Amino acid sequence: MKKLLIANRGEIAMRIIRTAKNMGIQTVAVYSIADRNAPHVKFADEAICIGEAPSSASYLNAKKIIHVAKQLYVDAIHPGYGFLSENADFAELCEANHIIFIGPRSKAIKTMGSKLAAKEAVKQYDIPMVPGIDEAITDISKAKDIAKAIGFPILIKASAGGGGKGMRIVEKEIELETQMERAISEATSAFGDGSVFIEKYISSPRHIEIQVMADSHGNILHFFERECSIQRRHQKVIEEAPSTVLSPELRSKMGEAAIKVAKSCDYLGAGTVEFLLDSNHNFYFLEMNTRLQVEHPVTELITGVDLVELQIRIAQGEALKIKQSDLKINGHALELRVYAEDPLNNFLPSVGRLNTYRIPTGKGIRVDNGFEEHMDIPIYYDPMLSKLITHGKTRQEAIQRMLEAISNYHVEGVETTLSFGRFVFEHEAFRSGNFDTHFVNNHFSPETIKAKMKAEARLAALIALKQYTEDLKKIRLPH
Repeated sequence: MKKLLIANRGEIAMRIIRTAKNMGIQTVAVYSIADRNAPHVKFADEAICIGEAPSSASYLNAKKIIHVAKQLYVDAIHPGYGFLSENADFAELCEANHIIFIGPRSKAIKTMGSKLAAKEAVKQYDIPMVPGIDEAITDISKAKDIAKAIGFPILIKASAGGGGKGMRIVEKEIELETQMERAISEATSAFGDGSVFIEKYISSPRHIEIQVMADSHGNILHFFERECSIQRRHQKVIEEAPSTVLSPELRSKMGEAAIKVAKSCDYLGAGTVEFLLDSNHNFYFLEMNTRLQVEHPVTELITGVDLVELQIRIAQGEALKIKQSDLKINGHALELRVYAEDPLNNFLPSVGRLNTYRIPTGKGIRVDNGFEEHMDIPIYYDPMLSKLITHGKTRQEAIQRMLEAISNYHVEGVETTLSFGRFVFEHEAFRSGNFDTHFVNNHFSPETIKAKMKAEARLAALIALKQYTEDLKKIRLPH
């Protein structure tokens, strides 16, 4: 592989380019008009504009991306995450044009892209699944019968979806009809597919995922787990590895289950198998993400493995050179997604200019960043600025480094999730490891951060006043 096109933007484009350069591979960045001054455009060896700002006219324009790849004699395309990364048609389009798609085969993408098809595929491997139905429904009366049989509360989920869209929790039968209609409408709008299914709602779950990597020679490895339970709107904000609740035995069982899921769809490359873990530490298969995950850095830091490099080597046809027994957990890693969002206003996007933007540095601190000072935040894309990652010998050390890094991360011009991150990393529930996916609902409110900021401002004022008084005493006025 001599030349690689990165069909993405922001921090993940920067991340992929960095590894490709280390491997001696030439890089091509594509960009929209809104991203013409973005760091990834300057960092790549070549860069070409592929369209207007909306993603539908640029980063989702598969035919244009293929055209550019052929024009520049590109050998492979890395889709990153989001955009075209889980688009089976794009994977097939790459193949048809003799371009390597750095990801799984289209069949695996299709199978795992449908929650129902995924459940069907893993059935034969005896992997635990949440009680529910294995068919899509739209009939309200049938839904009521199923819900009664499973028992409330239930979860309605879009078959084709993810990211919390088309998802509704139903506590009582009287709410079912309204919530079904809303879920179907949202799923249709978001994915063009209104099919939903019903499963038992696990009331206090933890979200645990297992990183897997499979080559074309029959080798599949798991790279341990990531805890992704701190979420807002069913979307992850904070991740860590390893989880505080998995015993070595449970970790091994979940790792083996993840490998079986990969086998069930003849998987190739990097993938993540997601599970729910209930309060009794029973785990249930949730879904498989057929791409590199946003939170992959925490796995890299505890294993010492460059997952992007492995993706590229596997795509070139190489066999994995490491064995499962070679992999060990080294220390603890945390990740905070730094979004341009206002935690004090229901995490709504905060659009503006980065008047000040200085990222922290130091031992055990990694920032996967996609922005620079004085850049504008485009309104067209996901509002993530960067990922702030810390590593330590212990969880406590990683938390302490994270808090110091947050203090040294200076952003002015937009609101960010840095203050939310500080709140979480200082909270006793998080520090004790006793939390689940309801952390935000149970512990966080804008008032808590406002009160803390007010208290800190008062303390700072008192310290300044004390210092001022002491300085006055030292001044010797002339007689």
